[in-house]
Amino acid sequence: MKPLRTLMDGLLRKSGREIRRAEGRLRRNEIDKNTYYDVLTQLVMKKVLTPTSICVDVGCHAGAILQLMMKQASQGTFLAFEPIPDLYQELTHNFNNPRVHIYNLALSDTAGTSTFNHVISNPGYSGLKKRPYDRPQEEDRQIEVRTETLDTILNQQNIRDIALMKIDVEGAELQVMKGAQSCIKRCKPVIVFEHGLGASDVYGTRPEDVYELLHNQCGLDISTLSVFLKDGPALSADAFAARFYEGKDFFFIAHPCR
Repeated sequence: MKPLRTLMDGLLRKSGREIRRAEGRLRRNEIDKNTYYDVLTQLVMKKVLTPTSICVDVGCHAGAILQLMMKQASQGTFLAFEPIPDLYQELTHNFNNPRVHIYNLALSDTAGTSTFNHVISNPGYSGLKKRPYDRPQEEDRQIEVRTETLDTILNQQNIRDIALMKIDVEGAELQVMKGAQSCIKRCKPVIVFEHGLGASDVYGTRPEDVYELLHNQCGLDISTLSVFLKDGPALSADAFAARFYEGKDFFFIAHPCR
């Protein structure tokens, strides 16, 4: 049997090759940045998940990331949240598994109901607030959805530990994090989250607010996905804010301090 350090070095080299390959495809416009982030998110899963990990997918959409979570944590438990009724129905059909718990609600920092902007022509733009669209003539409508906090759901399910969270909620990520603050402080999970101009600013959320909650209050570092995978240094508050305001990145990772 190979020593653990040798195995870890081999995995790191392989991960580095996959990152460079994805970066090259992005530079050549063979993939868009969302696909690039999906590739890196899958590499994060390989790095941090065990077969029995508990994972949370906030903004599950069609379930692509949930499927990757299940592949990596083959004996794990999964909580997925999707407020759009049609997508929720598809998820319950496609992920009919006792280890997968799917909720037709929007996670937030309060429990109740809220209007929700459902972008029919481009569901990925949907959210609790209407965000600017990149394409003209998008078709949307207002629906009513239930809201709840992740801390409440985890208490109801008697779940005390989670390994990984993915948050992709078109700007409402800070509200989700506030509603999961007890869990984040207790579990110190890895959190892959979207945070970018054109969505987060619609909620009045600044990177300084996210850094204050995740780092100063919950004790997590924040990195870019590629640097985290390379075991590089975390971002300072100023560096995180700069990447947000300059539009260099719109997906980041929060993780236990190294």
